[in-house]
Amino acid sequence: MKLTVLTPEAQVFHGDVAKVTAEATNGAFTLLPRHIDMTAPLVAGVLLCDRMDGKTQYFGIDEGILVKCADDVTVAVRRALPGRDLAELRWRVQAEFVTFDEEEMAARSALARLEAGVLRRILELERR
Repeated sequence: MKLTVLTPEAQVFHGDVAKVTAEATNGAFTLLPRHIDMTAPLVAGVLLCDRMDGKTQYFGIDEGILVKCADDVTVAVRRALPGRDLAELRWRVQAEFVTFDEEEMAARSALARLEAGVLRRILELERR
């Protein structure tokens, strides 16, 4: 199979792999070359692939989507970090991606409150 890992900024990885293991919203799964074509929404975590030279490649990934079509597996995510040490990579994903998402949710919540306040004021002005 050919695996391509993409972020909005760059192509992080492209190469031949024997299998791909990822975690979707409904659980972890492994793709082998003759696996059925599929798509899966990915959660922040670690993507593993066994390269053809027998080594395992790890990627810390943010949310995204995986598409398998024939022998091509494409993973498109917001952010990706290649790594060699699985424990360190899991820590970095937790620290950088999950914490960032919580901060992003808090910022969006604050923005929604501001927008609601502005709309209330506009409606009050229209009533007068």
